[in-house]
Amino acid sequence: MKPLPILLSTLLVLQGAAHAEKAPEKETTAKEKAEEAATDEAATKVPKEEKSTGHVFAWPFMEWKEMIPRGGTSKGADVTLAPGAKDAWKKLNEPGLAKFEQDRRAILAMAGSYRVGFDFIESLGFKEEFKPMRPYFSWATEHVMVLEDKGGFISLQHALVMYFKDKDGKEQGPHVMKHWRQDWTWQDKELHEFTGNKTWKKAAATRPEGRWSQAVYQVDDSPRYEVMGGWTHDGVLHSWQSDNCPRPLPRREHSVRKDYNVLEGFHEITITPNGWVHLQNNRKLQVDPDGKRTYLGAELGVNRYEEITKPELASAFDKYWEKTANYWKDVRETWTKTMADRATFTLRDEDDDGGKLYAEHFEYAGELEKSGKNDPAANLRHAKETISKFLE
Repeated sequence: MKPLPILLSTLLVLQGAAHAEKAPEKETTAKEKAEEAATDEAATKVPKEEKSTGHVFAWPFMEWKEMIPRGGTSKGADVTLAPGAKDAWKKLNEPGLAKFEQDRRAILAMAGSYRVGFDFIESLGFKEEFKPMRPYFSWATEHVMVLEDKGGFISLQHALVMYFKDKDGKEQGPHVMKHWRQDWTWQDKELHEFTGNKTWKKAAATRPEGRWSQAVYQVDDSPRYEVMGGWTHDGVLHSWQSDNCPRPLPRREHSVRKDYNVLEGFHEITITPNGWVHLQNNRKLQVDPDGKRTYLGAELGVNRYEEITKPELASAFDKYWEKTANYWKDVRETWTKTMADRATFTLRDEDDDGGKLYAEHFEYAGELEKSGKNDPAANLRHAKETISKFLE
């Protein structure tokens, strides 16, 4: 399911339409001119003749029409942002907390129901006469639940809970889809590092003392990336900065790009009063089977999570999770054992029958949701057999 698009206000600011009909201008008196000059607005006011040019963030001299964002095309339901600050924000800012507890509360503060915006724009390229691709923007309504909390280990499960409007404006939904997962481990000693060509290997964690690893998993619980980083707490600033992190191409890229296979870069997650913001500074890299590395360019990303009160998301996900959680637990535990047993592993794009890993998992989970039946032995068998078909 594709997230839904809205106007890319942060990356593409349209300062007026070139084809818009001009309204007759009112004559300005000397008194009005003096009053205007005395205001702060006068210093930033854009002359009318410049309003039709538009402006693209990071590419101010490009024609804005060439940079209209790509993304989804469905129309989502209206949302209501939560007023004030989250309770988790208030708990995070209580005085006298130890550093470890501040870290934990910051991670737990990411749970909630959100409107999420996904913004990405290329910032540079190394080819002669480089021109950036159109920026990417989509949005979704997403619920984040605390899957596990064991002190030095916290797991957060994301789920898309979407309401759509049809061509007549009638609301449809909710449509629930298990999304990605993030696991946080205090002073992790070992990581699974992506090396390119759909391959991961074990690696010793760098400077684990006082820091957390963040392991991110795909919608089907297969690994995506794992990286060390540290939390900073300074007054109301609560921010996690990662080390350099190589990872596979996200769906927004691998569906349109075939010229590179590794996205590497740095992450910054910052907690805000009404949610959190995930900043990315990424480089686009081709790693050949012989190890040759070629950089193509770079991009900037902003994923913004803003808490909402409407539509209500948690109950719809809870109904799905009640019927499928046991199976997804088997999938997670199968992956945990697989990654512990292998020093390196490679994932296939398809099995021998042309099937996709995520499709086979979601088809089985969909049957469980529909039937309401639960066979623990069958669940575990399907999880193990499915994953094994895609391992090399």
